[in-house]
Amino acid sequence: MDRQLLIGLGELLWDVLPGGEQLGGAPANFSYHAAALGAVGLPVSTVGMDERGERALRELEAKGLSTAAITVTDRYPTGYVEATLDDRGVATYPFPDDVAWDHLEINDTARAAATTAAAVCFGTLCQRSADSRRVIDDFLRHLPPSAVKVFDVNLRQHFYSPEIVRTSLERSDIVKLNDDELPVLAGFLQLTGDASNQLGQLRQRFGLRLAILTRGGQGSLLVSASEISDHPGIAVSLVDTIGAGDSFTAMVTVGMLLGLPLTEINDRANRLAAWVCGRPGAMPAIPAEFRLIR
Repeated sequence: MDRQLLIGLGELLWDVLPGGEQLGGAPANFSYHAAALGAVGLPVSTVGMDERGERALRELEAKGLSTAAITVTDRYPTGYVEATLDDRGVATYPFPDDVAWDHLEINDTARAAATTAAAVCFGTLCQRSADSRRVIDDFLRHLPPSAVKVFDVNLRQHFYSPEIVRTSLERSDIVKLNDDELPVLAGFLQLTGDASNQLGQLRQRFGLRLAILTRGGQGSLLVSASEISDHPGIAVSLVDTIGAGDSFTAMVTVGMLLGLPLTEINDRANRLAAWVCGRPGAMPAIPAEFRLIR
């Protein structure tokens, strides 16, 4: 397989942790992990013309990612979040308002990338502002028909609505959500039955190729039109969960593009996410053994 282009579209920010600041944001994390798996990962976002913005660009370049599709604004600060970890290593994120990624700008590099992308991952958080919501909608409309659109639900605080969730599902081919988010969507969309039935209803109603439920240490459930894969999870000595879900999403997306069996994709994604949970931050160095495209 050629090194296809996978884009992470949306927020780029700093996770401010007790041990220091770690670069993150679900779409940027997705891009990083896609690249670690052998694809071309490209973050598309906006940062401020400030110290955190400059540091974010340097950090991405040091990790081997292109920053050519990241715009810089002098009107808003670079995004950050003061993440707190509970005794299980699970992070909580209070997000400051009106930061650079709330005013997402697409440059010529990002527009050109949209025409050749194999997949794009986006979520609800960057759509909390009308400006970025319009930009994301326009970007998705300019993708080639073959591009796989991955909706990582990623509900944070009050920064979502039933309308944003429904519209995002209508745009998508794959949806990924966790066990806190599924009951919220079940309420919005009147999904019934157990988790497997709810994912099946979600997939069928919106014409999705795949619906994904991650359950933390309890593994994951993948539902396609023809198959259900239920994985019990991988035991790990937990450091934190930051970026684990994004690594899972990247592995599933690359696996789907490669045409791997659903059960294999699920197992590989659990193993990678467990490995990430055992290291601090969202973008740890990923061992070559996880690489799918060589």
